[in-house]
Amino acid sequence: MSYSPLLVRLIDALCCMPGVGRKSAQRIAFHLLERNRDGANLLATALAEAAAGIGHCQRCRMFSETELCSICSAGSRDRSLLCVVESPADVMAIEDATGYRGLYFVLMGHLSPLDGIGPEELGASALEKLLGENETKEMIIATNPTVEGDATSHFLAGLAAQRGIQASRIAHGVPLGGELEYVDGGTLSHAFFGRRAL
Repeated sequence: MSYSPLLVRLIDALCCMPGVGRKSAQRIAFHLLERNRDGANLLATALAEAAAGIGHCQRCRMFSETELCSICSAGSRDRSLLCVVESPADVMAIEDATGYRGLYFVLMGHLSPLDGIGPEELGASALEKLLGENETKEMIIATNPTVEGDATSHFLAGLAAQRGIQASRIAHGVPLGGELEYVDGGTLSHAFFGRRAL
């Protein structure tokens, strides 16, 4: 059976989302068309408006509708702290889970020479300009605990050291409530060698 061209276009468009394959896209399309046409129209409108109206903050590169995002323009944030993250989702996670009140810089990825992602693709020149404002006293590096994230953190620590800025990396290791016998070896090794005095 062949689908209508509009349905095929909808399924193909839904496949662009991460983790959504052809079957999932088909299921989503059928659900929206069968049971939630109002939701489909709301989604279409919100997506079109977001794609047209959301850009990047000129200071931290977070998603923003204005030149400066709400975090960078807030006078109550601690400008001596700069947390460098890989993605806008990381900013939201830190904001939701911690009491961090400093500023951010979003790399929009991590170093990956095989994929052609070097320092310039991560906004290294914008970060250096930000560090050159001499407000930052500590750079908190919050990259993912992957090989690429570790390489990126070493690069960032080097940038901070060139300017005499203290660099720290978020801790990673055994999760709260986790039992050592069930933690994988790599995580346990990081936790063991990253131990601190009590």
